[in-house]
Order: sequence, then structure tokens, then C-alpha cells
Amino acid sequence: MQYVCECTKGRTWFRIETDVEAEAETALMRHAVEKHFRREQARARKSYVPGQGLERDIQLKAHIQRTTPLFLTLRADDGTGLATAMLPPGGKPVSEFPTIIVGPENADPYPDHGDAIEALARHYKLPLPRARCYPYAQRS
Repeated sequence: MQYVCECTKGRTWFRIETDVEAEAETALMRHAVEKHFRREQARARKSYVPGQGLERDIQLKAHIQRTTPLFLTLRADDGTGLATAMLPPGGKPVSEFPTIIVGPENADPYPDHGDAIEALARHYKLPLPRARCYPYAQRS
């Protein structure tokens, strides 16, 4: 995992970078982030047009990082999983992108971790309102 930013109360956002990390996040948080991570990675690989020469694998890795959504996890100091987020590629605003932020078992993370989500929003300069990012808000 790659460090993204620290929040108050001993919480930190990290970027999920591998299938193994996504699988661990799914087990820890009891939701389907691994499925979404693998699907987006496969979509990025499929869209890659390889160049010539030895650098083509390096270019593939850069292409995947550039075109795949950001998958992030909010962790407590003791490693407890608190929230998982899927942001647009590069953390740049994309109006039709389905930004998602959920807690364990798809629970609403905003009541307990809204300030940490706001820290993530400031980090990426990206609005992350509950009404848009928590997919079950309309039902609750």
C-alpha cells in the first residue's frame, strides 16, 4: 500500500495497489472492493496499446496507474479498517464517475469518519459529499 495522507485521531489513508491488497481489504472490510479493483485493472490492461521495445511493460504499468480509479483504505493506527474509497483516476474530478466511499460491510462511514473523508477531499481537491459518494444514502 502507498501512503496518501494522515487524518486526525490516528487515522491514515493508503492507496491499494495490488490484487493481494484488494483481496485483504475485501476480507477485512467484508465488502466487494476486490471485485471492482480487478475489473478496473483488467479494463485498463485491455485499453493499453503497447509500444515498441523494452519499455512497453513500463509503459503498461504507467498506463494502468493513469487510467485506473484510485482505490483507497482508511486505517486506524492499529490497522483496523475504517473505510474504503474508489475515486476517479488520478484523483481528478470526472462528473459521471461513480465515486464510492463505504465502511465495513458497506456501512455509512460518514458519521464516524466524515472528517477523515474531508481530509481526503482536501488532499485531492475533490468534493466527496455523502449524497454523491455513499451509494446507499438514498435508501437510509
